[in-house]
Amino acid sequence: MAIIGGNNLNSVPAPQQQTFATNYLDLSSASNAGWGQQYLPDLMEKEAEVFGPRTISGFLAQVSAEEAMTADQVVWSEQGRLHLSYKGNMSGSNEFTVTHDIDEASGFTAANHGVRVNDTVLVSNANGIFKALVSSISSAAITLLPYDGTAIAALSTAKGTTLLVYGSEYGKGTGYYNNSAASTTLERHTSNEPDFKTFTNKPIIMKDFYEVSGSDASRIGWVEVSTEAGQSGYLWYLKAESDTRSRFTDYIEMSMLESVKGDDSVAANAVDAHIRNNADVVGTQGLFDAIEDRGNVTTGVTGVNAATDLAEFDAILAEFDKQGAIEEYMMFVNRGTSLAMDDMLASMNSYGAGGTSYGVFNNSEDMALNLGFSGFRRGSYDFYKSDFRYLNDKSTRGGINAANAANAIRGVMIPAGTSSVYDQTVGQSMKRPFLHVRYRASQTDDRRMKSWVTGSVGAATSALDAMHLHFLTERCLITQGANNFMLLK
Repeated sequence: MAIIGGNNLNSVPAPQQQTFATNYLDLSSASNAGWGQQYLPDLMEKEAEVFGPRTISGFLAQVSAEEAMTADQVVWSEQGRLHLSYKGNMSGSNEFTVTHDIDEASGFTAANHGVRVNDTVLVSNANGIFKALVSSISSAAITLLPYDGTAIAALSTAKGTTLLVYGSEYGKGTGYYNNSAASTTLERHTSNEPDFKTFTNKPIIMKDFYEVSGSDASRIGWVEVSTEAGQSGYLWYLKAESDTRSRFTDYIEMSMLESVKGDDSVAANAVDAHIRNNADVVGTQGLFDAIEDRGNVTTGVTGVNAATDLAEFDAILAEFDKQGAIEEYMMFVNRGTSLAMDDMLASMNSYGAGGTSYGVFNNSEDMALNLGFSGFRRGSYDFYKSDFRYLNDKSTRGGINAANAANAIRGVMIPAGTSSVYDQTVGQSMKRPFLHVRYRASQTDDRRMKSWVTGSVGAATSALDAMHLHFLTERCLITQGANNFMLLK
């Protein structure tokens, strides 16, 4: 079965405030003179709302908070892991060489690991799992003494061996020193200091405006228009002004999702030059880029929507277990993924194959059949599913996804609750939602969402025979604990 979509929809706004045939309705044709014909047409004044709710904003309102800021950037620090675990290779018999931390993070210095002499460790690789005592350390090289006397064979596979510190063991009457069998010198321990990472983001300034001349503002149209805010009337500029405002509100949300930072490694950044900005980096990091940069991405089974079978969800749970193990997640997904999840959950029901007990399990022939699920529990995790209009609408990400299915974003998993971070702007540790928006504001100017009118239409502020309605915001999105997020692709 093939579905052919309409291709003659009024879907593109025109830079005109009038109800021209090119940007609204065509009432004339070759067979008659339009309104000049002798027969009175049956006029349907009310504008038909054929696209339903056209705005996509509301996602961030559900999952984030907003907070004012007065600086040019936001700086925050996130905790490192508590336990010591590293990846590397067995460079020789009983010789482990550290190459990466357990997260394979960039910027890690192998010689700065926290393993110390007399630590007891678990060593795991393709040859098995071994328990050993650390006998000596030379930079990134760690010498091990297996407890059972079985040598841990050399294995050159890059990152093929994992080492975990699980405790320590010392002899009677010893201090924090070790007399190595291979040396007569005493080696002093160093304490392990807490590790953290610092992240930054900067706000961007967004602007838009609407203009209508005084003459056009006083012209009455024959179409009764309605706005997204609920206004209605025969003044076309009301419709255009409301659409501009709604579009700008959507731009604010889409920018917080899609934005990326400019590449400051480029000698002459063209974007920076175009914006005429003296900052080192232009742009800001949105949600999707933050998750791809610091979080988790699942592509599911090849050729199938991400996270649509139980095995894939179990893999997601295993990844969350490695991170913060936050037990409640909100899933915002596109239509295909949502339906695939419903089918997956229905298949768990023993009667689901026939479709007779699907969704609400006490269905009867006299009630509407519930074919959808709003959430489920797997292991110790609760997932709450919701449709994400931004990923469905053809004029937003839905159209981009359809044009490039290989790189489509089909959903996002966001942890519920708050995270504790050290905010260097405030100068103290604070609890905040994992997602929150920072906007510029002070006693002088609040730039969360500014709008003002200039011109001579309405409130006269200048000699211009027109009305200019301006919109401006300056903000950025802070994604804390991105390692607890999951992007479905």
